[in-house]
Amino acid sequence: MTHRTAFNLFPSQGVWPSNWARNRLALAEAGAIVYCLDLPEKPDANWTKVQEFVNKKLTGDSHGVLKGRMEYMPCDVTKQQGMWDLVEGIAEKEGRMDICVACAGILKGEEVLQYPGEEFKKIIDINICGVLHTAQAAGRQMEKYGTPGSIILIGSMSGSIANKDMHWTAYNTSKAAVIQMARSMACELGPKNIRVNSISPGYVETDMTKAFLKTQPELAASWSSQNPLGRLARPDEMRGVALFLASDASTFCTGSDLVVDGGHTAW
Repeated sequence: MTHRTAFNLFPSQGVWPSNWARNRLALAEAGAIVYCLDLPEKPDANWTKVQEFVNKKLTGDSHGVLKGRMEYMPCDVTKQQGMWDLVEGIAEKEGRMDICVACAGILKGEEVLQYPGEEFKKIIDINICGVLHTAQAAGRQMEKYGTPGSIILIGSMSGSIANKDMHWTAYNTSKAAVIQMARSMACELGPKNIRVNSISPGYVETDMTKAFLKTQPELAASWSSQNPLGRLARPDEMRGVALFLASDASTFCTGSDLVVDGGHTAW
């Protein structure tokens, strides 16, 4: 994927933030120029460490071929025109747009009969509209530059099931919409040579998951017991599927939802 331009929308405070950090590094390792977009004006220390690694280790080989680069830009996914303009600027700078990974998302659990309407709307605005704005921004530039693009929307197994004992109606609703968004966009954009797929992770052992489990430690065993592998996923186990969808290894794959849940939904 040398010289291909990718942008990865990632949540600094979303559901699985460290999960997608591995994907950004994987794209850079494969040679892509990766723009990381998030709400804060500046990236956190972890992102900076990854950027330093990329700049020192992956900038070129003995022939001077670029191996990858990472850039950071702030954004607000709820602002449609702002996202369009931002990604247009990236494409103009690099002369192309090839890959988009849209994984903005937040979660707030609440019993459904008590769920505040404003909180529900906030989840819809970020998890659905934010992903739409991001995918639109990418697709518009892929069409403009005539690149055979790959748009990857991050869903969740929660978009196809109801999580046992979890009060996640709003989140599950939003992820179901993302999965269907990917299918629908794939059908519309196929004639433009733009592929759209979704990835649906199961329970993943990220820093945020660990923090959540500290408040409800009994869930660790419960969640692990709900899939045939008997454990939570490691964040690095999402790298392969993201790289597959972003690369030419998946040129006939569009409209698919790739479930990476350790078999959770098989039971």
